[in-house]
Amino acid sequence: MTISLTTPTRHAGLREIADVLRDEQKRKLDVVAPASGIRAEGGRLVIDDTEHELTPDGVTSTPGAFRPTGVAEAGLAEKLGIPTGYLRKTRIEAPELWDSNVNGWLARRTDKSFMVRTLRPGNGEDGNVARAFLSNGYRIIDNLDVLTAALEGITSAGVAVRIDSCDLTDRKMYVRVVADEIRAYAPELLRNYRSPFNGATGADNPTVFAGFEISNSETGCGAFRIVPRLVVQVCNNGMTITRDAMKSVHVGGRQDDGVIQWSDQTQTRTLELVTSQTADAVRCFLDRNYITRHLRSIEEKSTTRITDPEATITNVSQKLKFTEDRRRDIFAHFIQGADLSAGGVMHAVTSVAQTLPDADEAAELESLGIRAMELAASL
Repeated sequence: MTISLTTPTRHAGLREIADVLRDEQKRKLDVVAPASGIRAEGGRLVIDDTEHELTPDGVTSTPGAFRPTGVAEAGLAEKLGIPTGYLRKTRIEAPELWDSNVNGWLARRTDKSFMVRTLRPGNGEDGNVARAFLSNGYRIIDNLDVLTAALEGITSAGVAVRIDSCDLTDRKMYVRVVADEIRAYAPELLRNYRSPFNGATGADNPTVFAGFEISNSETGCGAFRIVPRLVVQVCNNGMTITRDAMKSVHVGGRQDDGVIQWSDQTQTRTLELVTSQTADAVRCFLDRNYITRHLRSIEEKSTTRITDPEATITNVSQKLKFTEDRRRDIFAHFIQGADLSAGGVMHAVTSVAQTLPDADEAAELESLGIRAMELAASL
């Protein structure tokens, strides 16, 4: 069974996500350790000098044991050159093989040091967790800091926005921002569309709002990124314009071994960059000319008629590597949407994304909505 830190937070509000992040921030411990200081015991990672005890002789450092999450285990497999599927199978079915594989390959990495991001147990939780296994050159940009700096950037840009929703997983944080006052009309895109959620028609509700999505990973699963996002009023479908994304990669200088304590100067520079990029994103993406230009480009392809919906959606699903379950979901939403066009394919993809309980899968699917429309138009 794959270990997760907490129950994933899906479609949360700003206050809820901030409370979760503050709680996690208090329990974080980040360690850079040489391979010789890490070992596997009973399906857990044991790291030297991570626990501190007060004894008659003073403060003594002892090893700490950490259960790996699925993300940490994938990082461990990648860094040690072990197939991820095999490593997970051994932990579930033969933990002694998990230990021997990890220990055997760590013994062959004596010249390497690794960063392990861990979390102390919260209320009702049992034991420490290893949530990421990374190179010692990974640059930490924490979610709470990103959220705070991004909100400062939004405020400094002076545009009225609302936080539409937030998601948090072991892999990423997602914060979606919408500016209701920055809007445009897309009658061609929405003329024949009907919301699969409430039956409302695009013809009666042709409005599209400007917005963007902020995402960040604390565990090596992606850069800090801001992506422009257009939101359809009739169904709240999101169209992300991935080609215009701003991002900041989590790569920095090599860290010395030991518990990591970032200097105030380093943190300040990092957060100033996040604040600045967010302000730039507000000025660039929350602009009526920007949204109008991209809507016209989308509408040019969206009106292409789909004469064989099942074949088209099967072909698009194959090209974009959707699962069979996802293909069926998209086809069902396409029929419910009643828009027999390439734009209808995009609407189906993005509306299905809203229904998925896995926020990472939902974000990935939504990001492919425009590409799905382009493929459908080209068939």
